Amino acid sequence: MVDNAFDDLSLAALYDRLNPWGPGDEFYLGLLREAGSVLDIGCGTGQLLRRARAEGHRGRLMGLDPAAAMLTQARQARPDVEWVLGDMRVRRWQEEFDLAVMTGHAFQELVTDEEIRACLHAVRAALRDGGRFVFETRNPGARPWERWTPDRVHEVTAADGTAVRVWHEVRGESLDRGLVRYTETYDGDGWPAPRTAHNVLRFLDAGSLEYFLTEAGLRVVEQYGDWERGPLTPGSPEIVTVARKA
Repeated sequence: MVDNAFDDLSLAALYDRLNPWGPGDEFYLGLLREAGSVLDIGCGTGQLLRRARAEGHRGRLMGLDPAAAMLTQARQARPDVEWVLGDMRVRRWQEEFDLAVMTGHAFQELVTDEEIRACLHAVRAALRDGGRFVFETRNPGARPWERWTPDRVHEVTAADGTAVRVWHEVRGESLDRGLVRYTETYDGDGWPAPRTAHNVLRFLDAGSLEYFLTEAGLRVVEQYGDWERGPLTPGSPEIVTVARKA
């Protein structure tokens, strides 16, 4: 049993296989191309920043993540990007970035009002005047957690050829507070036992997101319901938010 699966080096090595490049990454990459300096909060293995640098981005690229094992993967792949261990509670910058992003639904790991406020105030401080903060959250109206069931098993092959299976199971809902508790279990051929991580995510609607952003001095300028910039509807899978430093 583990608290954070990707603090484990062997599981961190699987991250990119479990989360292959997709439409969301293309969306963010387009934003990075337009920005001279970028802070990727919760960067994971850094595949977004790695791709930007590989295609020729010459500006400042910084990835921030609390999992040392993830940053090990990032540094090995791309030492010419700044990789920083920590989160926005302990790492602070003042007007240094044109763009800050939180990809992979990382924003939903902020589960209390205090965590959200601390992060957003730190993001605003890190942005230059007119800088943008862009992130996505799962739309609670689409109730995606109802599909997180043990029968939906995803299988990937590790670098050593081991077949690894991953599944999720909801363990509790506190929908009045927007919280969903679930487990994420990994089991590989030849492993002595499965490894299970216990997670909590917070689901906020568009209005609540705008409230917190406005309070922190960030103005919502665009919101989309998908990666093709479609309109946000009650059943849209995503809430993709673009906010600007007010």
